[in-house]
Amino acid sequence: MAISLDKLTAFSQRAVNLREDRMEVIAGNLANANTPGYKAKDFNFRDAMTSATVNSSNSLTRTNAKHMSGGVETGYTEQYRIPQQADTGDGNTVEVQTERNAFLDNGLRYQASLQFLDGKFQGMKKAITGGQ
Repeated sequence: MAISLDKLTAFSQRAVNLREDRMEVIAGNLANANTPGYKAKDFNFRDAMTSATVNSSNSLTRTNAKHMSGGVETGYTEQYRIPQQADTGDGNTVEVQTERNAFLDNGLRYQASLQFLDGKFQGMKKAITGGQ
């Protein structure tokens, strides 16, 4: 019986990739905290994960550059974050404390996703080696 790494790790891999993408979006917000007119962005992780999971069932391999892409799409749309405090006057909507909290939360969840993925590999290794 063949072991499919895709079936074993696909969900966790998508979660790690989306967490990484979200880290980049939040880091971009923090980097532009003092840029006049910059609008803070984010995306809904749950919706993106659902979209990536649904799209993965129809995954195809491209054999020619002219073929349509059949690969897994990340499926998220960046949205502007709604500020909780009044505008500072320069049009920038980045709230540093909110971004730091989101970055920390996402970082912890990213680490948990990596540990879960590592557990999958450890379980497979144990199954292959007979627990030795």
